Amino acid sequence: MTRTARSLLLLSACTWAGTLYAQESDSYFLGTLRIETEEAQALLGNEVVTEEDLDNRNPQTAKDVFAGESSVTAGGGAPIAQKIYVNGIEESLLSVTIDGARQNKSAFHHTGNVLLDPELLKRVEVSEGIAPADAGPGALAGSIAYETKDARDLLEEGDNFGGMSSITGGTNGTGVRASTTVFGRQGGFEYLLSGTRQKGDDYEDGSGHTVPGTEADLTDYMVKLAYSAEGGGRLAFSASQTEDTGARSAQAGPGGILFIRPDFDSVVGRTSTMVDALSRRRSYTLTYTDETPEGWLNPTLQLAYNEQEIDASGVWGINESLSGTAKNEFDIGNGTLTAGLDFFHETARGLGRGTGLYGSSGKEELTSFGIFAQARQDLSDRVSVSYGARVDTQEFKGADGSKFTDTGASVNAAVDVILTDTLTFNAGVASSWGGYELGEAALVNFGGAWTYNGTTTSRANAARVGLRYASGPWEVSGALFYTEVKDINAVLPTGGDRGAIADVTSQGFDGSVAYSGSQGFVKVNYTYADVESSGSTIASTAYYLGRPVGHIFGLEAGYDISDQWRVGGTAQIALENDDTPTTLPSYEVVNVYGTYTPRQMDNLELRLDVYNLFDKTYASRSSDGVGLANVVPINEPGRTLALTAKIKF
Repeated sequence: MTRTARSLLLLSACTWAGTLYAQESDSYFLGTLRIETEEAQALLGNEVVTEEDLDNRNPQTAKDVFAGESSVTAGGGAPIAQKIYVNGIEESLLSVTIDGARQNKSAFHHTGNVLLDPELLKRVEVSEGIAPADAGPGALAGSIAYETKDARDLLEEGDNFGGMSSITGGTNGTGVRASTTVFGRQGGFEYLLSGTRQKGDDYEDGSGHTVPGTEADLTDYMVKLAYSAEGGGRLAFSASQTEDTGARSAQAGPGGILFIRPDFDSVVGRTSTMVDALSRRRSYTLTYTDETPEGWLNPTLQLAYNEQEIDASGVWGINESLSGTAKNEFDIGNGTLTAGLDFFHETARGLGRGTGLYGSSGKEELTSFGIFAQARQDLSDRVSVSYGARVDTQEFKGADGSKFTDTGASVNAAVDVILTDTLTFNAGVASSWGGYELGEAALVNFGGAWTYNGTTTSRANAARVGLRYASGPWEVSGALFYTEVKDINAVLPTGGDRGAIADVTSQGFDGSVAYSGSQGFVKVNYTYADVESSGSTIASTAYYLGRPVGHIFGLEAGYDISDQWRVGGTAQIALENDDTPTTLPSYEVVNVYGTYTPRQMDNLELRLDVYNLFDKTYASRSSDGVGLANVVPINEPGRTLALTAKIKF
């Protein structure tokens, strides 16, 4: 996208938003706000993975959650290695929440950011570039909001106790995955207890090569408790622990100590050794809401704690986050206004297990306080808007005791306009203050004391303009997008220089064509994302920044043959990317499934998944090290069969 095109894109969105703010309108409530519908949000880049989508995809890892998508991608390997990218920008530059609770980034660059077991996921909302003010602080390139199921989501009408259990077995390293969940309610009290365990072997790629360090060894526990009072107040508590362990590929690094690199197959010229490693996420969340609000009071109060821990053999690191939010949703006649305040206090601390400078340790701290307001209104039966602002103030403390403070403002605006009975125009802009960045926990002061000259705060600017056509079962949409994040301090510093800065931009096009019938659907997504860092195509090891995506197609389809039988599948196609120093090869991968529910046992579902149907050998476009001469990138699994039995009781 040229500078002229980028300027026109920003000018167009600002002009529409400014015109609509000045427009006078009668104040009346129109029911469900159109600006919040999934169709309007999707055009703005706010994709929703629904409960139905999750049932179709049957995800076993976070990567599977986004199967069939083109704008949201993930690298492969074991869960410990998987990272999520939104239009090529890494999730560490987005606000990530689970049930509203803020999550911190990874503690080590060769591992994923937020370890997640998707067993009880209910919904995932992804904001691409433009996040509302109430999405939380640090939403530079958007947000990812995971929502898990409560007991009342699973209980059948009239029941006070229930449960479900599933077991999966398969080929090519799948091993055995088993999960059990029980849930119930008594009066106003609800409870849910869940556990998942998976154990498998290293998988083979499409060429029959055994990919080292990819064995499944996942354990997940979740407890959710809630009490709903007769007056409508609801107090909910959740606790979860997810950990991925097992033997992972490691090579010697600085100081001669071993570092796991589960995101690589191997490193050229270095001997690989299998070592036991650990990735663990712990989260605790306490939330109060009023489900029958009256008058102006409709509050949400939340306090949360989470930690992301990595044992990478030669180094160890942990990121901890204590966060809270207090907000209220006000009716403003023709819409709503959500206003409140939030805070977080986060630390990154690590320990080197070598000697001398490589046995160092250190800690960084970051504290933030913010105030925000976000309005969503239907100005008429054809025009809806969303606009908001937030102000954050932060204090950052370096490992050497140095302190930095700053305050910044963020603004956003979006508009949805019905042009005709079939055509809708959509536009949005945002300028988001990102504040300071915590450094990589596992490597604080590793090899020498970190320095903080040049430490600064980051800012992102984003814009999106699109059109949506809907007629009968058909829906077609397309949008131009631009996101730039500037002045990002080095999270993984070279020579300990934490004050070094980098910029990252992602610009391109999102489009989709979908057909929905009475018995099935088919959807084709397309994303072109040109991702650059400091003016050049981004590298495939630009940790905490992004990956060179290029052209990606995502396909998904499902068809109900009868009440008992359903078939479907997903596919991803990546075109050759020659914008990089070494051309990244194209690939196509297809996954299919079939489900059967016996008529005599409608509480039982049998499912057969065939992943990588055509047994292709390929590395995901989002994988680390693709196209580098000194790295053998990790290939995805070859053809894999998995049989799952799910029963509800």
